[in-house]
Amino acid sequence: MNIAVDAMGGDFAPSETVRGALLAARQDGLRPILVGDEEKIYAELEGPDRSLVEVVHAPEVIGMDESPAVAVRRKKNSSIVRAVQLVREGRAAAMVSAGNTGAVMAAGLLGLGRIKGIDRPAIASVLPTRRGKVVLLDAGANVDCEPHHLLQFALMGYLYARDVLGVSDPRVGLLNIGEEECKGNSLTQAAFSLLKESGLNFVGNVEGRDIFPGQADVVVCDGFVGNVVLKTSEGLAMTLLGMLKDALGVSWLSRLGALLSLPALQDLRRRLDYAEYGGAPLLGVNGAVVIGHGSSDARAIRNALRFAASAAQSRLVEKIAGSLGQLVHDMKSSCGGCGNA
Repeated sequence: MNIAVDAMGGDFAPSETVRGALLAARQDGLRPILVGDEEKIYAELEGPDRSLVEVVHAPEVIGMDESPAVAVRRKKNSSIVRAVQLVREGRAAAMVSAGNTGAVMAAGLLGLGRIKGIDRPAIASVLPTRRGKVVLLDAGANVDCEPHHLLQFALMGYLYARDVLGVSDPRVGLLNIGEEECKGNSLTQAAFSLLKESGLNFVGNVEGRDIFPGQADVVVCDGFVGNVVLKTSEGLAMTLLGMLKDALGVSWLSRLGALLSLPALQDLRRRLDYAEYGGAPLLGVNGAVVIGHGSSDARAIRNALRFAASAAQSRLVEKIAGSLGQLVHDMKSSCGGCGNA
């Protein structure tokens, strides 16, 4: 399966991106299409490696500090735009980028279009909980949102958790500063009313402390809040693991305890490591688009490619598009044709 990869996106591109693509080619049987400055890409490829990937030259790069909409329109030969074009042309089943998130969304919207009924795509990040997994969206694509956008995020998150993660009738929660309906700002208060009337399995407001115990299967918020939650969670996980490592090395007794508990500690580290998840789908565009962490290393890139291939094989986009209309119809019927969906 061909997967287009923005070889120039991310803090460690193109070296780690190329390494990750090669891992996916060797170990997963994928055919990465590396999109970017071909001179820099080929400099990372040894002779035998060149047969494992395809390289598509894209001389322009969209920086992390550039305005996404302006950059996508001006830099039509950028690695992000060209990677999306490969999906639109059918040369790639999906695309992966660890670059400018806003530019990936803008390129996806312009190049692939949006699913009918969705105004804004959202990044759906899957986080570990004590009960399993939770889908957090939006995790950074939309900083400013309207109430109906949060309702649309809830719809997509519900379908993603149900049809891809296999959760029966996922519980949807609205991230807020309190459980009471009256809490929050004008956005969350209005969104609460829409979600309450939606017919979804809405469990009400959830606070930040409720996410990881697994109080909901889908947690909805705007992209500003979602990205802060995501980055804070990653930082906390790394800090706790570091503190635990330091504590287990203070004496011979603690080192012995660490040795005995090594399998459990390794499993914990794996569950908390964002690289294990690779990337998050950009839900709402008419194509399989996966956004990786900006600091993705080779392992994270490889896992992002694996996830992208899985999304394409499972027909994630088609499932959401096909189920969305029926879900909206059912919601309208359940609320007496209120039309809020």
